[in-house]
Amino acid sequence: MRIRYFLPIALTAFAATVPVIKWKTGDRSRPLPAMVTPGEPSTEQHAGTAPSDAVQLFNGKDLSGWQQRNGKPAAWTVGDGYFEVKLGTGDLVTKQAFGDCQLHVEWATPAHPHGTDQEPGNSGVYLQSLYEIQVLESNRNKTYADGQAGAIYCQYPPLVNPARPPGEWQTYDIIFHAPRFADRKLAEPATVTLLFNGVLAQDHTVLTGPTDYMHRPPYKVTPAKLPLLLQDHGQPVRYRNIWIRELQ
Repeated sequence: MRIRYFLPIALTAFAATVPVIKWKTGDRSRPLPAMVTPGEPSTEQHAGTAPSDAVQLFNGKDLSGWQQRNGKPAAWTVGDGYFEVKLGTGDLVTKQAFGDCQLHVEWATPAHPHGTDQEPGNSGVYLQSLYEIQVLESNRNKTYADGQAGAIYCQYPPLVNPARPPGEWQTYDIIFHAPRFADRKLAEPATVTLLFNGVLAQDHTVLTGPTDYMHRPPYKVTPAKLPLLLQDHGQPVRYRNIWIRELQ
């Protein structure tokens, strides 16, 4: 009798969370998804290409889509198909602002990393210039859990550590949903899903707020779209094949 009593209640509660789809199953009048040509995959020697509907943030030749955080022209060094942090010049930001997105970033720490803990290969990918996905040499180097590569810095460690050895190219594929604000208050927090070298490292993780060192500040009302930021942390980290798809 207890099973008969509780089961309908559980099913009713579950059904209330299931989305309603206005289309009939197999409805041939339902609009088809837009065609997108996928990009070519990268190899260790050569960067891949972006999908046809993506914004290519680095074309392998120049940093025309970027500028220094202070608004000056991008000062980082451009090499053969990559660009590299020029120490002491400061962070780079995109000239274009973004909100909800799918972001692809390839990065490499120095083949002969310098230092320990938070030194070797330290940089960061900041979504909306506020929420950092840590970049660090984490194949051999040890540091605190929420400070290693694949971490949402000072908030959540990666689920696993799939980092490759120093000097090898690594890949971040990120799905980001920006926070929502209503009446000058937080309505929905930001979320991040991260595939690190093809391995799930953050699974629709709910962010506590913007990134800060050893501190977790609350959300503040921000615009729906803000630039992407790459961090100059005093290490010659390289980047290539960066592209972004805005999500509707």
